[in-house]
Amino acid sequence: MNPRRLLLLALLLLVPTGLTAEEAPAPQAGTVRQTVEEPGTYREDEYRAPVPATLAGATVVSTAEAHALWESGGAAFIDVLPRPPKPANLPEGTVWNEKPRISIERAIWLPNTGYGKLADTTLAYFRNGLEKATGGDQTKPLLFFCLPDCWMSWNAAKRALDLGYGKVYWYPEGSEGWAAAGYPTVRLQPEPGADQ
Repeated sequence: MNPRRLLLLALLLLVPTGLTAEEAPAPQAGTVRQTVEEPGTYREDEYRAPVPATLAGATVVSTAEAHALWESGGAAFIDVLPRPPKPANLPEGTVWNEKPRISIERAIWLPNTGYGKLADTTLAYFRNGLEKATGGDQTKPLLFFCLPDCWMSWNAAKRALDLGYGKVYWYPEGSEGWAAAGYPTVRLQPEPGADQ
């Protein structure tokens, strides 16, 4: 085996597994995307992986289409990127500096609501967040996003459909696609109740 192939193999073996959606690297621009079939239910593992091109019942939008919706105020933007937990074993007195969430301006951040299974309290938090975003009107459009190749937004958009929301958009390129296009971003804070 030539030295280049050995180096590539060694690098592939060193790639970490079990990363959170935020930590795992996204595929590089220009790479060939895998074709992924849309599952019949929520994705419950490997959340940072190639996603389907579709979501039954939802409208999949590009960055330009998401921006047009944002500019027109045509949808409430819902960010579902998970929030890293504070490590339980920090020594007393240690200051925990959470990584800031830089996201789409005017979005509502409902962290940890894109997992395949949600605890009752997290599901209630999700419901309350959507009710706030729509003013209780299930016909008001919602746009869900996270990061590229992240199943969290796919799951959350599917869950909104299952909860009876009639106009759901899914933006698979997420905050990275938005920022790369030069559109407005801000540091978001989670909606109150995220720690329940």
